[in-house]
Amino acid sequence: MRDFIMSNSSKPLIKPQHSIPVMPATQETRLIAQVKLLQALQSSLNIQDVLSSFFKHIQPLVSVSGLVLTLKDKETNFKAGRNSIHSCNYGLNTEEGYLGEIVMTRSRRFTEDELMTIEMFIGSLVFALRNAIRYQEALTLALLDPLTLLGNRAALESSIKRELPFAVRHHQDLSILMIDVDFFKSINDSYGHDKGDHVLREIAKTIQTICRETDLTFRYGGEEFLVILRNTNLQGAQIIAERLRQQIASTAIPLREGGAIRPTVSIGISTLYQGQKEKAADLFKRADIALYNAKSSGRNCVMHENLETVTE
Repeated sequence: MRDFIMSNSSKPLIKPQHSIPVMPATQETRLIAQVKLLQALQSSLNIQDVLSSFFKHIQPLVSVSGLVLTLKDKETNFKAGRNSIHSCNYGLNTEEGYLGEIVMTRSRRFTEDELMTIEMFIGSLVFALRNAIRYQEALTLALLDPLTLLGNRAALESSIKRELPFAVRHHQDLSILMIDVDFFKSINDSYGHDKGDHVLREIAKTIQTICRETDLTFRYGGEEFLVILRNTNLQGAQIIAERLRQQIASTAIPLREGGAIRPTVSIGISTLYQGQKEKAADLFKRADIALYNAKSSGRNCVMHENLETVTE
């Protein structure tokens, strides 16, 4: 890999690791192409758009078959074009830290002259990427509950506006779990808000562990959580809810002075009625009624919207 390091006060530092025959490219054509690229990169803060612009604008000078950008978490990839045999790799660094790695491929080896051109273009790309990554991270943080790292109310509203019409359009099942921590006020009063926060974090982790990757999890507010279960009917929702209730009931959060907090939850379920003009408010209201009845029936149980207890 060839490291690409940018700072506000110095030029890019490239450490070549191989020698390839030269194919000349004029400085004038490079500069013209770079100006066009800079203009294009300023038009979007979307990472995929930034990468696609880079891919498009480098083509007149260096033929590239495909690009892959892997961000620093090593799990998030963005692609343009298609993969090929030969590649050149660059680690993207700024004074603020490592951004990720970009890999360019094509069917024949890159010449040193072409690598010089690519490196000039990366000088424009790296700061555009940094700004796009910052923007995406800010958007993500704006949709996260800082305590539990689940989605917040804003994320929930955005998700249900997308998921409900999708389920209706494709005639798919959709269910909601509304989850409330039992006697949470007494936990705060007895052990302090720090322990109360610890309880909420542990329950949030359990929800994420029990629920499937396709499910969407949120902190609904206070000690309430909500899960959107995609493509899940009432029976499937009951199974997941009961597993969740049992797992939380078996959780013991140790206390420094001895003993442990053993939280429980009550869960209400609602399911999409196909063929009716359902709104998100309808689903939430029915789940809320089911939750209210679960708490009225002694707590630490699961009930669905027809008001039947489903706890084993």
